[in-house]
Amino acid sequence: MEWVLLGLVILLLLWLVVLYNRLVSLRQAVSQAWADIEVQLKQRHDLIPNLVETVKGYAAHESGTLEAVIAARNGAVRAQGPEQAGAAEGVLGAALGRLFALAEAYPDLKANTNFLSLQAELSAVEGTLAAARRFFNSSVAEYNAAIQSIPAVFFAGAAGFGPRGFFELDEGERAATRNAPQVKF
Repeated sequence: MEWVLLGLVILLLLWLVVLYNRLVSLRQAVSQAWADIEVQLKQRHDLIPNLVETVKGYAAHESGTLEAVIAARNGAVRAQGPEQAGAAEGVLGAALGRLFALAEAYPDLKANTNFLSLQAELSAVEGTLAAARRFFNSSVAEYNAAIQSIPAVFFAGAAGFGPRGFFELDEGERAATRNAPQVKF
């Protein structure tokens, strides 16, 4: 009888170790996914000053728009964590949208190869960032589900596993995706 009880205790401990290790692995996956997003955000932030300088050469009197882009970029650089970064990147995205709209009014700027190259690079980074955001949010969903599921829910909080936030679109970006332009022939 004692051996059976000892065997059950050992099995329970092994099961807890396996469960704990799974939670650690999921938490690490979330951290790695966030690090991937930070790399893409840095690339995005590094391109913006060059883009602003290029636009400045053609539309220097549009300083309000240019200053708004730089201020939004600086705010995005200072953002910490997914929640702050999501909000700051939304502001930056809106400012960049105004910058690209401004470029429409300057045909010489639209034809500038440096501007077109920077715009293409930024577009590529945006695509990679969107994929990294989807992967991060998927990792967060899996991690949060694991710590909120039975039996992990009974000890996850005490073991230091708290829920993580998603990297979400801000309201402006959500509205833009809901109100996508329609093409009619």
